[in-house]
This record gives sequence, structure tokens and C-alpha cells, in this order.
Amino acid sequence: MSDSSPLPPVRLRPEAELARAALSTPLLSRAARLARWAGPQARVDDGGSLVEEQLPEAAELLGLTGDDAAAYAAEAWRVAVDTGLVEITDEEAGTVAPGADLALLTGAPHDVLTLWLAALETVVADAGVPDLDDLAAALEEGGEIDFSSLDWDPEGEAELLDGVLGNLYLLTVGEDGPGDSPVPLPALAASTIVPDDLDEPSNDVLERVSDIMMKLDDQFRMLEPIGLVEYRPVDEALMAGAEEEPAEPVDEEDIARYGMVRLTPLGLYGLRARLLEAGFEAPAVGELADKGADALLDGTASYGEFAARAETELWLGTREPLAAARELLAAARGADGGA
Repeated sequence: MSDSSPLPPVRLRPEAELARAALSTPLLSRAARLARWAGPQARVDDGGSLVEEQLPEAAELLGLTGDDAAAYAAEAWRVAVDTGLVEITDEEAGTVAPGADLALLTGAPHDVLTLWLAALETVVADAGVPDLDDLAAALEEGGEIDFSSLDWDPEGEAELLDGVLGNLYLLTVGEDGPGDSPVPLPALAASTIVPDDLDEPSNDVLERVSDIMMKLDDQFRMLEPIGLVEYRPVDEALMAGAEEEPAEPVDEEDIARYGMVRLTPLGLYGLRARLLEAGFEAPAVGELADKGADALLDGTASYGEFAARAETELWLGTREPLAAARELLAAARGADGGA
């Protein structure tokens, strides 16, 4: 995805609505509960993680049960620390307290969304890391990680996930895309490596798509609790034996069993923020409503029909009809292409 031209404009929900959605996401709400619990009874290790013997208590506080309860509690704690909801008061003693940013969760919608974006960055970073047991096994005597033994390229994995999320954003905001409908995981995986003009993918390409699908399956499972996506995981029965046999073309009737993913309204907001931070031009419908007619005409020239109409209606809605018509006519004068 190139940052040389504007992306299609996105229609965002009001910030107040998005902030409510952020507060209700499982991961941020768990992090907030742990932050309120943080105090003299909580202890962390040198890396700021909750010590292992306290994870059952944290999981119980969050109402988590099952084999993964401690892992979910540890993830929520990590988000609480990374976002400033928890403050480490004494690194040597490993003591903590509720952070100053905890108060932002009851503040303005923009403050809530800023905290949510910080939590999102933590989860996206974690999603690109392989199993921690594999990492521990790969540690050399000097404490360095042998990435070659893991067959893991940190930068490459981060770029792959960013590319997939960028493609999902494009599919969602593009007028020819599925819009609010979920995107099949095989199609999303293929969009990262299969050229548009490739008629018949080879077995090697299909195997690569299958490998990416399985990575994305794990990653979207991690990204769903922060509210970025709604995700239907891959049916594990379908993937049995996938390593022994090349992946086959997906039957249209069974496509949902291979995973389906959809960006939430909060996810659209989050990905747009990440794209802007990365230097992309990612407009939003409504940004031109308070600007002049020349900016409206220039801006909507590259929009699709529905986005241009929505933007123009918002612009007209803030003006008297006669004054708006005069301003538009004046801006449209000239012989250049924009006019």
C-alpha cells in the first residue's frame, strides 16, 4: 500500500460513541479493573509484569476461569502498565499504584480514545511475537535471542501484519469493497502476496497463503479483545493435515469456516489513526465541512460517488443555500482541471 496518494475517505462514528465502545472492550476494561486494584498488595518483576504467584488472584478479580485465565490476566496487566493506567512506584521493590492516566477513563471521549490507541499498539506489537516458550528455548548463553532458529523476522512480521491491516482498511472503506460485511481470511491473506493479474496460483503460493492464514488466525484472536475486529476463527478441523498437503482452493459455500474478519467502527478509527501516524493521507468524511468551497471541490474530486455526496451534504448543511451556491460557483470558475 503506497502513501503517495490519498486513501478512500472513511465514515467515522462520533467520538463519544467510539469512546463508549473502547471502554466496553474486554481488554481495556480488564486493564482498568486491575489498575484500580493495584496497590501495596501487588508486586511486579523487573520487566513490570505481575509476578506469577499473583496471576491467579488477578484472574479471579477479573472473573476469568479456565486454562488461559492467567495468560489473559497477564495481558491485561501489561496493557495497564503500557498505557499508564498503572504506575511502577519502586522498581527495586516491585511496588505499583494506580497511574495518573486512570482518571482519563472518566474524562473526555478524546482522552479515552487516546488511551485505547495506546492499548491497541501494545496488542498489535504482541500479535507479531511468536510463542514465548519458543523464545525462551531460543535464548543463547549470552542472553541473546537466536532469531534464525525461530525462523522469525521481527521487522518482516510487523510489516506483514501492518500490510494485512492496511488491506483490510482499504477493503472496508473502498466503495467497491465489502463495506460492513466480513472479509474471508483466505482472500485477505492472498491480498498480501498474490498479484492481481495472477490467473492460476502455484502450489507454493497456495501453501504460502495457508501459512499466512494460520498466522492471521492467531493474530486476529489476539486483536478481537481490544475491539479492533470481529472475528470468526478458522475451523481447526479444516486445517488438519494442512502441513502434509498443499492448500486447495476454497469452496464458496465453506468460506466462512476458513475464518471471517470485519473491522469494527472502533477498529476503523484505530487503523486510520495508525495510518496517519505512518504518514498516509487518510481522509474522513466531514473534514471539509468547515472549509471553503475550493477545498470541498478539490478534496472530493478524488472521492467515490457516495463519499463525495456525503461530504457535500455535510458541507451544505452548515450554510445558507444561496450563500453556498454563490461560493460553489465562484470556486468552480476557471479553465483548469480542478474547476
